[in-house]
Amino acid sequence: MLLVRYRPKGIAGAPKRFITIGRHGPVTAEQARTRALSILGLVASGHDPAGPERAGKDTLILAEAVELFMQEHVRLKRKPRTAEYYQQLFTAYVTPSFGRQKVDSVTRNQLARLHADMAGRPFQANRMLSAVSSLYGFLGRRSMVAEGFNPARGIELYRELGRERYLTSAELSRLGAALHEAETVGLPRSVRLDGPHVKHLARPENRRTLFDANAVAAIRLLALTGARLREILTLRWEEVDLERGLAFLGDSKTGRKTLVFSSAAIQILKGLPRTGVYVVAGATANAPRADLKKPWEAIKRRAELGDLRLHDLRHTFASIGAGASLGLPIVGKLLGHKQPQTTARYAHLDASPLRRPVDLIGEQLVALTRDAAHAARLLRYPLPYRKTRPSEDEYQCTQSQSTPCPRAAQLLQSRLGLTHWRNRNAAPRSLIAQTHCTNLMRS
Repeated sequence: MLLVRYRPKGIAGAPKRFITIGRHGPVTAEQARTRALSILGLVASGHDPAGPERAGKDTLILAEAVELFMQEHVRLKRKPRTAEYYQQLFTAYVTPSFGRQKVDSVTRNQLARLHADMAGRPFQANRMLSAVSSLYGFLGRRSMVAEGFNPARGIELYRELGRERYLTSAELSRLGAALHEAETVGLPRSVRLDGPHVKHLARPENRRTLFDANAVAAIRLLALTGARLREILTLRWEEVDLERGLAFLGDSKTGRKTLVFSSAAIQILKGLPRTGVYVVAGATANAPRADLKKPWEAIKRRAELGDLRLHDLRHTFASIGAGASLGLPIVGKLLGHKQPQTTARYAHLDASPLRRPVDLIGEQLVALTRDAAHAARLLRYPLPYRKTRPSEDEYQCTQSQSTPCPRAAQLLQSRLGLTHWRNRNAAPRSLIAQTHCTNLMRS
């Protein structure tokens, strides 16, 4: 085997490179020397002849790039739940489709087809594109793909309709009753009465599930503070200052945050037992509660709240604050928003600046509508023609024989075009009418 060995020029400590010229026999010694001199001449001029060939061999496949991206970027610089969500997106959608391809061979057309296949899950499809775009941004910064190469760029995202669900006063009352029932006597369990073990069922009064005080208190705190679910479930006693009614969160979705407790929330906190590190005790003393799915589903079903989510309690908290004209900056501060645009979604709920103008316009419209209806009643019956001007007495409109109605007379004159009538020949014959206001008002 005929080989050329060299080191790239200008790179200190660079490893040796080998280029295969061919086998002895098919390639003569003279041909090998000529080829070797050509290669060494390129090296002397600063080129690396084996570079392009090795670049193709060193290019990662997408599955390897995803693992590197998760280890050296996402898990180090993103929150744990964000890293978990990225991993789910890559594992469920990206790696099964392109995992064996070289990272520089994935095309925009391929990603666009995958995005189209996920049309039934528009939110997931858009997040998948964002994750892939972030992956290629990382690879570009590491010089693993050409700078600016990103097949996820330029693909149009699906439109995402924001969900707005707020509890009404009646729903809040039912929720409060269900929470009280859940922690006192328990919520009724749903059982099958047509199964083979019906005779072994407990008595109806014993078919109830009693939920622990921590779960019920967590739901109440979510409603009373507008906090996110994880902010309540991971809240530590050391972060709570009951004297000032505050909680200083070291970390949240938007970084450091201060929770402000109302007097009702403070009473709930004072009633909770301190059995561990966390305010809402989990399965063990030093672990937070995982979720509230089971108690929330039961309470929601009992209160007949349909598809209400726990996060909708946060929206309800914000909607009450916006509707009370507290101002969007105050509402945003209570919710922990960093950007005013995030709180602007509740702007339409603050109707108080518009209340006085809309009331004024409404009063004017009602008055005009009433006058128009009154005039329409005056014109309801066809009137016979006459060739002489009606007398003033014929415009004295009375609801009774003794009570004059000057407003109706004015409207009648205006509607008939007789206000400035000086020449009977100047008005259309259709407006020359003979009537008695008492008969017109009878309608």
